[in-house]
Amino acid sequence: MLRSAAGLSVYLACPLWGRKEAGTSLSRCLYQSLTMAKRLQARRLDGIDHNPWVEFVRLSKEYDVVNLGQGFPDFSPPDFAVQAFQQAVSGNFMLNQYTMAFGYPPLTKILASFFGKLLGQELDPLKNVLVTVGAYGALFTAFQALVDEGDEVIIIEPAFDCYEPMTMMAGGRPVFVSLKPSPAPKGQLGHSNDWQLDPTELASKFTPRTKILVLNTPNNPLGKVFSKTELELVADLCQKHDVLCISDEVYQWLVYDGHQHVSIASLPGMWDRTLTIGSAGKSFSATGWKVGWVIGPDNIMKHLRTVHQNSIFHCPTQAQAAVAQCFEREQQHFGQPSSYFLQLPQAMRVNRDHMIHSLQSVGLKPLVPQGSYFLIADISDFKSKMPDLPGAADEPYDRRFAKWMIKNKGLVAIPVSIFFSRPHQKDFDHYVRFCFVKDEATLQAMDERLRKWKGELQR
Repeated sequence: MLRSAAGLSVYLACPLWGRKEAGTSLSRCLYQSLTMAKRLQARRLDGIDHNPWVEFVRLSKEYDVVNLGQGFPDFSPPDFAVQAFQQAVSGNFMLNQYTMAFGYPPLTKILASFFGKLLGQELDPLKNVLVTVGAYGALFTAFQALVDEGDEVIIIEPAFDCYEPMTMMAGGRPVFVSLKPSPAPKGQLGHSNDWQLDPTELASKFTPRTKILVLNTPNNPLGKVFSKTELELVADLCQKHDVLCISDEVYQWLVYDGHQHVSIASLPGMWDRTLTIGSAGKSFSATGWKVGWVIGPDNIMKHLRTVHQNSIFHCPTQAQAAVAQCFEREQQHFGQPSSYFLQLPQAMRVNRDHMIHSLQSVGLKPLVPQGSYFLIADISDFKSKMPDLPGAADEPYDRRFAKWMIKNKGLVAIPVSIFFSRPHQKDFDHYVRFCFVKDEATLQAMDERLRKWKGELQR
């Protein structure tokens, strides 16, 4: 391609030789032609440039809507967290400067202490903990550190939509296995734990090229909390095939109805092959702080530190200082009624139940989630009654429905098909995701839109 471009530029430039008025040298013509002929973007970006979130965020800004799509609280973090951040900003002036590259020492120390007890490990703050720019940064660092060209990464669907592009950007090949829903009894709501892995199908996805399995519990978008039995199945296969596990556990404190979150790294034989990822934003309802972490064995963590020191190198000091204070406070109250990690899920369970009741009023069929910020609702009845919503011929139905709901009902939800790989999207295009971690005023605004919608259905 470059040779052809160069030849063409010489041919075009020849008539200019000897013409002073042209004012363009042959070398400049050649340089410009060659520069334009070069590929601009890196090949690792091929196939990952489209992001469906951009379109739905744009639509939510263009219309008068109640935004139940994006996963962030629209209420204040707890008072102690706000005070910790204010103190970090206005107190010790040295918090305006760099701290240790791999984490502010008081934060790595409290994370090692806090999660060491939960995982049954003696954690070294310098070797077993890395602070990152949010859990998103932790995931990216892990994929870049561990996935090589041609490595296979098993992703359990539905899955947070960054796992696939992060795998591909690192040169890996995503391999998908879907949770399968079982039908709810007639007249009853389904539950997120109705979605199960097929053990035989999961086992079939492991090959000699498999490097990593990505686990997300509690799951986004489904709200499923993987049981200990399910985690033992995953753990056994990872050990049998010598596969690493990246466990995204950002919603670990948001678990409802007596269900228990279990970290797969706490199971026998899994500490040495697991990276556990967490988020201060999800833990303390402060997603804009963008403080996350990775916990794991030093022989794996050292490779993440290499990526970290050669990319962002350092995370904002003040936010880390605030998170350190929050965890120090939480460690003192852990397991008591005053613990935020108990108070938050109690409050969000009320929100969840409110939303489940309200959505049913217009014919949406919510699935009751065990955990996370989210629930999904079945829109199969709408798909039967109004199948020809505007949109491209190959566009999954849930995306067309979500756009229709934004424009006509003033409610934002996220189509669940975006959490599935392309071959499976048509099989799961009859669900939309709602976020119930919202202020009471937002839920009341939702109710108002739903009452109007219900009135239109009764005409």
